[in-house]
Amino acid sequence: MTAQTPDEVSGPSVQRPPAEVRYAAELDTLRAGDGDPRPPGWQLSLRAARRFIIGDTDAGISRKFVGNPSLVDRALVTLATSRGLMLVGEPGTAKSLLSELIAAAVSGDSTLTVQGGAATTEDQIKYGWNYALLVAEGPSTRSLVPAPMLRGMAEGRLVRFEEITRCPLEVQDSLLSLLSERVVAIPELTGPDGMVFARQGFNVIATANTRDRGVNEMSAALKRRFNFETVFPIPDLDTELALVEAEVSTLLRRSGVEPPPDRDVLEVLVGTFRELRAGAGAGGSDGSGGSGTGSDRPSAVMSTAEAVSVAHAVGVRGWFLRGEPGSAADVVACLAGTAAKDSPEDLARLRRYLEQHVPRRRGPQWQALYDARHLLAD
Repeated sequence: MTAQTPDEVSGPSVQRPPAEVRYAAELDTLRAGDGDPRPPGWQLSLRAARRFIIGDTDAGISRKFVGNPSLVDRALVTLATSRGLMLVGEPGTAKSLLSELIAAAVSGDSTLTVQGGAATTEDQIKYGWNYALLVAEGPSTRSLVPAPMLRGMAEGRLVRFEEITRCPLEVQDSLLSLLSERVVAIPELTGPDGMVFARQGFNVIATANTRDRGVNEMSAALKRRFNFETVFPIPDLDTELALVEAEVSTLLRRSGVEPPPDRDVLEVLVGTFRELRAGAGAGGSDGSGGSGTGSDRPSAVMSTAEAVSVAHAVGVRGWFLRGEPGSAADVVACLAGTAAKDSPEDLARLRRYLEQHVPRRRGPQWQALYDARHLLAD
């Protein structure tokens, strides 16, 4: 496999280019006009990085993260210190997107990423070896294979650690000395090559889902090395609807779907997600979606990201099967895989919602959703 050129990374065949490629023109504009003081090793000042993330219509900078601007301010300030940043929250609240945008703004590179999981090893975090060269030449800088943390320290860049609490505790604790001493020791090498010291600009952004709490609880020592920020779901319907519409429109174009999504259908879809998220179902007494109980709420994640995924599937289904935008019936057909997954209890909750709660809502698309309830997969 050969390295990809910048044109190949940003070309139409790439499903999702990194943020620094997608928004390269905006980053160039911000760098060119950035006269504010910058923290050592940063490519943008805090003010310019903030504008990149939350947008600046006067400068032609798009809004990329829908959330509290003060959260972005606190995150950037944390990373300008010696503390790591831990973003926590429900799945699908754009924690990974925020970490990607921050890394692109601060370091110009969001690809130094460790994906946490049960199989993640310390080698995948710090460094490994090219064993053919190791056997032939012994330990050397040529046989050393730097992992994201080692590269981030040596190059002075931010490193993203996704789903850190999915990693075994001993793997998590390999970050302790790295975050406190800002150095990685390579005992196999001698002399200056045996110690890699962090350059200015290095820091760590980690993410963790609140639903994973208790799986591999972080040690108190590791928690002390991070500032924690909670990313909350989008609070209002109009903002969430606008975000879903923008994201789905982009995804549909990439999938070869010609018509834009039907906004009325999207409104029903987003409203459904918000009501299921709030527990609206058999226990709901009105159309607000806020009167349900915890027992009505599906155990599956009903996040904005999942709503985007379902809306994408609705558009693809409508266009490639019938040559038209997706309908409310397509919403029902695509909903079970997200709202129920493989849980019979969640499927029953979804059926109760369609049969008992949806009829209380007014509008032709809500009626179409109710009329298509029989399409719900078993």
